Amino acid sequence: MYIESVLHLQGQKCDQWQTLLHREGLTVETIPGETVLVWEEDKLIATGSRDGNVLKYLAVDSAYRGQDLTASVLTNLRQNAFRAGFDQLFLYTKPENEWMFTSLFFHSVAKTKNVLLMESKPSGIQSFLSSLPEKKAEGKIGSLVMNCNPFTKGHLYLAEFAAKACDWVYVFVLSEDKSEFSANDRLEMVKLGTAHIPNLTVLPTGPYLISAATFPTYFIKDRNNAENVQCLLDIAVFCDHFVPKYHITHRFVGTEPNCLVTDAYNRALAKNLPSRGICLEQIPRLEIGGQPVSASTVRALLKQGHLAQAKAFLPETTWNYLQTNGLCK
Repeated sequence: MYIESVLHLQGQKCDQWQTLLHREGLTVETIPGETVLVWEEDKLIATGSRDGNVLKYLAVDSAYRGQDLTASVLTNLRQNAFRAGFDQLFLYTKPENEWMFTSLFFHSVAKTKNVLLMESKPSGIQSFLSSLPEKKAEGKIGSLVMNCNPFTKGHLYLAEFAAKACDWVYVFVLSEDKSEFSANDRLEMVKLGTAHIPNLTVLPTGPYLISAATFPTYFIKDRNNAENVQCLLDIAVFCDHFVPKYHITHRFVGTEPNCLVTDAYNRALAKNLPSRGICLEQIPRLEIGGQPVSASTVRALLKQGHLAQAKAFLPETTWNYLQTNGLCK
């Protein structure tokens, strides 16, 4: 028996890997960045993969269980992840495997009927939430979860609408650095753009909302079948942890005419939040000159050098921030 680490699986090894996963009831969505393969001569008997700090596709051939192969795979993945600079890891598995990965020092974050998300840090999500400010008010408590890449007049319109409708509003800005503008820049743009709203708090999401760990397909914009977007885990994290922290009663989203993935996510929120006691309010997207305000439109205009057109969709605070920090040329 021998173990190898492979970057960007392809060819016969990829075929054998997919066959093992399918046989063990796992669905392959994308080929991962790094995969550990355990071989018995020319037979693949165990595997596990890593994309950044997310471990997934962990499987052992049923004929070879009880040989601590999962522990061997995890040890290799962990060592490689730490060498790559990751000190916190997330892991996907089936809910019935929780006991096994708990014994391997992973800790539950949230689960759905089919998927369990675990993390390597004890009380990681509780520690993150404890680092955030305490709740500000009682009553009707609204929330928005936004990327703001960059913060537009559409985002501002949604925030102001929610603030007028609620006693307090929490705006969670995605911390995942998979966007054109950095997480720090996006958070700062939202803080500047909403500073005039007295009953609103802007907060980061950490690695826990719409992230590579909870909702990786959000960032795959060319996804062909948006109906298969797996976002229930992200919804579970929001309801299990963020809602009780801030006593959230409402979540606000803008209608989505362009992105199929975001539209599918909004429909999943509408279907699942009410059963968790959260009211979803979908607000018609702001239009300027008959055109829906969209961050993707703004980014395209900036790249094309149409600065005046882009500026029309942005609050003055965002435009000034982009200019001051050399993010708009």
